[in-house]
Amino acid sequence: MSETANRDGTARALGVTLAVAFVCALLVSVVAVSLRPVQQANVKAERVNQLVREALSGIAPMVKTENLEAHVVELASGQFDDGIDPATFDAEIAASNPDTSVEIPREFDLARLRRRALHAPVYLLRGSDNAIHTIILPVSGRGYQSILRAWLLLDGAASKVRALRIYEQSDTPGVGSRIEDPDWQAQWRDRPIYDDAGVLRIGVRTRGGAETDEYAKYLVDGISGATRTARGVDGMVRFWLGDFGFGPFLQRIREANR
Repeated sequence: MSETANRDGTARALGVTLAVAFVCALLVSVVAVSLRPVQQANVKAERVNQLVREALSGIAPMVKTENLEAHVVELASGQFDDGIDPATFDAEIAASNPDTSVEIPREFDLARLRRRALHAPVYLLRGSDNAIHTIILPVSGRGYQSILRAWLLLDGAASKVRALRIYEQSDTPGVGSRIEDPDWQAQWRDRPIYDDAGVLRIGVRTRGGAETDEYAKYLVDGISGATRTARGVDGMVRFWLGDFGFGPFLQRIREANR
């Protein structure tokens, strides 16, 4: 075989090898891109499960997250939307899209979010009798220097707070950041949400006077030196429990318990 033939054979072999490598790399890239949403959904689901487990510690410490029901609620009606998968639904992305969100009227925007998604995820923990034991709501709002994100846990009748677990904030270290202190968050335990007339009363005590006397049992203490952060938590909780948040959904829960 001539030297030229040898060179041609080597070139063809190298060309085939490079072509195969290119095709394989392309296929790997296509598969990686196509699986990225699934991978992101799995990472998000695991993060949610971990946060839920942390939120339930001390409330239902033996709970297994596989016993939790995840749903997506249409906020305006308070009804479940079974057409949306809670494992892949992202309320933050939905809130940034005009087609899947709504502008919050100023008089309702206590959390200072400006827009909210049309839907939101909720989690229900049921007891052995299938009755709802705990309602878990993801809530967010603007603090003094950052967006606050938390889990708000309610009793099965949606009448009392079981716990507030703030898991993300970047307010002033050592001052506003104290909203993450277990002792401060413990004040929310078993705090009634509504008065006897059904009016939303729960919140953070930021003023004195009548607020201290008449509504004391509905209010947790503020934080000295962190008034704006405390008001941010107050607005966040009251917004999401109100008519423009989870209010219609919680009303359905209360009516079912009557």
